[in-house]
Amino acid sequence: MANSSKFGATWRPDRIWFGGDYNPEQWPREIWDEDMTLMQKAGVTVATVAVFAWSKLEPREGEFDFGWLDELLDLLHANGISVDLATATAAPPAWMAKNHPDSLPVTASGVTLSTGSRQQYSPSSKTYARLAACLVSKMAERYGSHPAVISWHLNNELGCHVAQCYGEDSAEAFRLWLQAKYGTIENLNRAWNTEFWSQRYTEFDQINPPRQAPTFINPTELIDFDRFSSDALLKVYQREAEILRAATPEIPLTTNFMGLFKYANYWQWAEEVDFVTDDSYPDPADPQHPAQTAATRDLMRSLARGKTWMLMEQAPNAVNWRPQNAAKPAGMNRLYSMQSVARGSDGVMYFQWRQSRAGAEKFHSGIIGHAGSETRVFRETAALGSELAGMQEIIGTRNHAKVAMVFDWESWWAIEQPAGHTNLSYLGNFMTWYRPLFDQNVLVDFVPPQGDLSSYDLVIAPMLYIMDDRTQQNLADYVAAGGNLAVSYQSGILDEDLAVHLGGYFGKLREVLGLWVEEFAPLAKPVRSTKPLPEVALSGSVSGKGKVWTETIHATTAETLAVFLDGPSAEGIAVTRNSFGKGQAFYVGTQPNKPTATMLVNRILAEAGVYSEFGFIGKGIEIVRREDKVFVMNHNDQPFELPAELAGKLGIASTIAAYDCLIGIHHD
Repeated sequence: MANSSKFGATWRPDRIWFGGDYNPEQWPREIWDEDMTLMQKAGVTVATVAVFAWSKLEPREGEFDFGWLDELLDLLHANGISVDLATATAAPPAWMAKNHPDSLPVTASGVTLSTGSRQQYSPSSKTYARLAACLVSKMAERYGSHPAVISWHLNNELGCHVAQCYGEDSAEAFRLWLQAKYGTIENLNRAWNTEFWSQRYTEFDQINPPRQAPTFINPTELIDFDRFSSDALLKVYQREAEILRAATPEIPLTTNFMGLFKYANYWQWAEEVDFVTDDSYPDPADPQHPAQTAATRDLMRSLARGKTWMLMEQAPNAVNWRPQNAAKPAGMNRLYSMQSVARGSDGVMYFQWRQSRAGAEKFHSGIIGHAGSETRVFRETAALGSELAGMQEIIGTRNHAKVAMVFDWESWWAIEQPAGHTNLSYLGNFMTWYRPLFDQNVLVDFVPPQGDLSSYDLVIAPMLYIMDDRTQQNLADYVAAGGNLAVSYQSGILDEDLAVHLGGYFGKLREVLGLWVEEFAPLAKPVRSTKPLPEVALSGSVSGKGKVWTETIHATTAETLAVFLDGPSAEGIAVTRNSFGKGQAFYVGTQPNKPTATMLVNRILAEAGVYSEFGFIGKGIEIVRREDKVFVMNHNDQPFELPAELAGKLGIASTIAAYDCLIGIHHD
């Protein structure tokens, strides 16, 4: 996909973004002046405005009311607050559904989703596209030269609730997408292997989206629909971007991503935005979330590829949509904010400024809560705003990683399809490898399967289920040139059409790994058993336990590092290392449990010559370097005594409080 970003890597904010979604249309006018006073007190620099304001901006079809927004933007500008102006297209008004029911989304089972919520539109609806374009054009014409507006915020959380639509407009768009991809129906039949189950097509108009069917749907049709659906959501952004780039070419554009979101291939999306933004809502009650949130920060930095990226949304305290909505204890708001800054963000924003009095998110926290501004949350947030105001020199500085992990949306889609392997989790396997690196304070970049690997000392490819020829060659060239590659089970199984790589899987990578796989032997428990999945023991220079998966591996040139002691692949090869060209490749035919994963990753790091600058300091202690600033974070609920040498080197206190972040200076 062509890069339509006008600014490339050149745009940088002139100050750290601090603020969040501001929805004054929910409040009487007299509250606005109080908001300005409190925003000044909190150090707010940017407000995201009009995200869900379509029904107020266009109360009836073709009838617009911008007076209130004129006044609001003038007020924000007068108070020194810049505006990230939303196009307001994320939540269509009720009149659209009434006047144009064809705009509504349809599920795979044929249910038309209705109003009363949000995001009730089909991404492929021609009616929605026309009406959204009209609103965006009006917004651009009216506010493109307003001095408060420093960026456009297109739509909002695209695909959050309706990631895939199966209605007639989507069916038509899917057929056109397939025709553009394959050219002829014969090419599609070959790619989809439609001789199976008498699925052969003679015309494109015989093809429907993968709606509810008697049994398993063609896997290649499913992944093509995943690809199409990601593109359809992106097209919503692109249609708005085309209007705004023509009308306001000097204003950068963004749309907010959602971290490790399955349904949108953000590698493609990141090329279209002028700066990457992300929404992040870690669960305060989940001890795994510090690592998972760090992974999303690393993903955003990697997607940005040198551009600025921003934390666009987070909750200052509890959310309202989990089974248990835990509050953030004192310090955690700042801690997660600083984690984002440490991993490259040039902004810290929130949803939302003032907690709603009514509506579906009235119990989602705001910087100004139901109790007003004399609260812990407001005091903590205002203190953070003051602190960030003194860190302007960090804008545009970089993180530098020597380890990369291959992250592939298409492998994620494919490996979790029906009619495949049960109990396999792409993210679960990915985090099995990421967490030991996080614990060791080894910074990680994410890369796409065909990305540039040349700057990394170690590349890890977890569950890279799909490997086309270019991906195989990219990995082989990296190892041949002296790189260190680690590959997990269920990698290199299928090509881009989801056809199996025959002859033992892996394609061209068989020679790089020095092995082939005869058969899979997933671990299973007796039917109706309440016991957890069994584990298998590993023995050799790598020892420990594996879970989820085993397989029958035959080494050709690879050295065996571990064998299975028990389980369905007992006495068979489990872990290998192979020399290839100037480099080496490791293969792991199971999912190691946490202690084994830690040992294995440390072994591979050592053999690759990658050493953490800080190493493992203690459970829950995260250290990240961004140029000369070093962020030391304590994710524990108790204080932690740092090594005296580290504290002295960085010029920080030796004791770090619970949920605290200390910032030191690294002197090379």
